[in-house]
Amino acid sequence: MENETQINQEQHNTKVQQIQLPNSTGILVLGILSIVGFCCFAGLIGVVLGILAVILGTKAQKEYNQNPEKYLLNSYNNANAGKICGIIGLSLSGLFVVWFIIKLSIVGWALGAMFSTFPWETINF
Repeated sequence: MENETQINQEQHNTKVQQIQLPNSTGILVLGILSIVGFCCFAGLIGVVLGILAVILGTKAQKEYNQNPEKYLLNSYNNANAGKICGIIGLSLSGLFVVWFIIKLSIVGWALGAMFSTFPWETINF
């Protein structure tokens, strides 16, 4: 009887304590910042932060799937949300980059058309 009590206490004491996934909060922050930063510096900040969030989020998901009982579900959810935010931020940044290139092209074409009809021969340099 005493042995059974001792074994039960040892099993209770050796219960595996769950830890957070590495970088789960950082992944979430990167994903959110990629959404916020999609319009900064022609979308390049959003692209970089979105790529980082997606790569780190995928790595965290693989690590969680290898040993789910080791990690907290809350940290997995943070990493997953960060990855999703990273995908959204990457998409918005990509669209912004395309829009910015089109905008620059239109301005360039307009300036080219305007200055191609300018009488450059009449100006003395």
